[in-house]
Amino acid sequence: MTTQTPTPSVGELLRHWRQRRRLSQLALAADADISQRHLSFLESGRASPSREMLLRLAEQLAIPLRERNRLFLAAGLAPAYGERALDTPELATVRRVVDQLLDAHAPYPALAVDRHWSLVAANRPLGLLLEGVDPALLEPPVNVLRLSLHPRGLASRILNFREWRAHILERLARQSESMPDGSLADLADELRSFPVPIGARPHHPTSRAQYAGIAVPLELALPDGSVLTLLSTTTVFGTPLDVTLEELAIESFFPADEATREIMQRLAADEQVR
Repeated sequence: MTTQTPTPSVGELLRHWRQRRRLSQLALAADADISQRHLSFLESGRASPSREMLLRLAEQLAIPLRERNRLFLAAGLAPAYGERALDTPELATVRRVVDQLLDAHAPYPALAVDRHWSLVAANRPLGLLLEGVDPALLEPPVNVLRLSLHPRGLASRILNFREWRAHILERLARQSESMPDGSLADLADELRSFPVPIGARPHHPTSRAQYAGIAVPLELALPDGSVLTLLSTTTVFGTPLDVTLEELAIESFFPADEATREIMQRLAADEQVR
């Protein structure tokens, strides 16, 4: 026999998100400009929220668009936000913007990922760093976190492997906190199961101190023995009204020192000659 988990009611979902954001009923009611009594009735199911009320509460609770649609469905309302694939005509402009951002970042690597860290697009410089990676890891859908920490991926070439892995797991934990997703927890467990490369240096965050404690660099050895030290930034679209667009992120890597800048420029020049 199989058992089905009951679908949460809209009141239960509202309570879940309020508690997740560590807000009391009084605090949320004040932020949303409603009475605490009305909010209590909504959470207990004694009152049904209007579409406008759900939008107001979801905004105050900073609920992701995907989860807002769950709220609307639980209330018996149509979802408020679309979810289109990036290759649909409606998102053609978005795809052009993404490609322009990636191309403009050359000669430094940049990539776009979805909420599960699956590769959506990348510029040519990223491909230059993947020499020697098991081709199976590059078969779509490519998970960039798995690619980086897998023993047949980039793991053996990441000089600060322990520190970089801790950084990645911290990001996954923060992402799971803001948007619950069981697949992210499964991914984190998988990444923890990967062996530490032989000879990896101890987790001693000296590089954090080197960069004033503001960022964790990626220290990547190339097949020719040269070393890249890269800092990453994340870019997201502002005020998205589509689920796919909200969950899209662009990871851009910048040289953290002059040596890395010169190496990346040389690699790009060599690529043009070929």
